[in-house]
Amino acid sequence: MLKDITQIRVRFNEIDSMGILWHGHYIKYFEDGRESFGRAYNLGYLDVYDDHGFLIPIVKIDCNYKKPVKYNDPVMLETTFIDSPAAKIIFEYRLYHADSNEVYATGRSEQVFLTKQHELHLTVPDFFQNWKEHWDVQGVK
Repeated sequence: MLKDITQIRVRFNEIDSMGILWHGHYIKYFEDGRESFGRAYNLGYLDVYDDHGFLIPIVKIDCNYKKPVKYNDPVMLETTFIDSPAAKIIFEYRLYHADSNEVYATGRSEQVFLTKQHELHLTVPDFFQNWKEHWDVQGVK
């Protein structure tokens, strides 16, 4: 499995009136994880768009909150690529305490491929199949 782990810095302005991380920022952190993964594995938004002509919008995202994050908690985010035979990019997320490994939240996102004209691409693009083969992703035939 392809994974990326990135450190999250919880900023003071992300904390709500209850002294915990506002729930919407978890989704933003998942975005940070996708961007970090893209840099590590050459699957960034601009790589896909500029080099291959595809947009990759989010079509589904879930977040399961387990424990509140507090300001100054040492937080890590693990982003894992999940292979699929469909023309999708799927990631799973685990937001956790850097020292204790206690899980704050888990999540999952799905992205699809659109052409530059915003038309849905129903088959796995050649570049993405080649990317999966290059990284020897499980399930590639």
